Amino acid sequence: MKVTGFTFIRNAIRFDYPVVEAITSVLPLCDEFIVLVGNSDDGTKKLIQEIPSTKIKIHESVWNDELREGGKVLAEETNKAMQLISSDTDWCFYIQADEVLHEKYIPIVREAMLKWRSHSEVEGLLFNYTHFYGSYDFVGDSVKWYRKEVRIIRNDPEIRSFRDAQGFQKQGRPLRVKACNAGIYHYGWVKPPGKQQEKQKYFHKLWHSDEWMKKNVSSGDEFDYSGIDSLAHFKGTHPAVMHNRISSKNWKFEFDPSQKKLSIKSRFKMNLEKLTGWRIGEYKNYKII
Repeated sequence: MKVTGFTFIRNAIRFDYPVVEAITSVLPLCDEFIVLVGNSDDGTKKLIQEIPSTKIKIHESVWNDELREGGKVLAEETNKAMQLISSDTDWCFYIQADEVLHEKYIPIVREAMLKWRSHSEVEGLLFNYTHFYGSYDFVGDSVKWYRKEVRIIRNDPEIRSFRDAQGFQKQGRPLRVKACNAGIYHYGWVKPPGKQQEKQKYFHKLWHSDEWMKKNVSSGDEFDYSGIDSLAHFKGTHPAVMHNRISSKNWKFEFDPSQKKLSIKSRFKMNLEKLTGWRIGEYKNYKII
């Protein structure tokens, strides 16, 4: 079984992406790893080159900054990276630059890939998600956060990145997948407030017009984390590859999880989900088989 990891990244240092940790977390499962480095101005390519692994293959790309609708450029860069994967690969492990796989899941993921390798009807493997917010001590627990997403896909040229690169589709339909009972830790909402604000100002441009930006994105220098609707204390352990980053955290974020800023509708949905596991109106870009 051959496994190829892949990701894309641009200006990782400028926007404080844990891309080194992301890549390193899945390397034990990969025979090779494709990194598509976009045109950066902060030494991102050198950062990737310094990862001590011969598995990593670096390629360069120039982003189309004119694609300012729906995050399409992110899907375009994902597809570019996928096209660099060799034909003898069985599974492709996609990890975004702010996502990390906990080492405790490595045996589980490997077993799932081996189990379903010869079952051609299984087009991908589905992961659970934990979304950190504000600091490494809190996780989002409201219905606004997506709970699952596909991160391992079969090496099939008809599978393409979908919308803003959150997931994949084949011939315009969701992938047929199996759950692999492993989790991805999403750290995109844990950055120094200044870095988070800079990222927000830049990345909203990939979705919206200048007029929308002026109305909806603060012109301040620091992101205000206090507006979040609901958080819970994180009670688990972080991946080992994140320990140095976590220990060097240099800002404070405090939140009282008992104080919820939720509408009546959201409270009802959350309570129903806790009781039944069912989330009303949940978007699923996959079909579990």
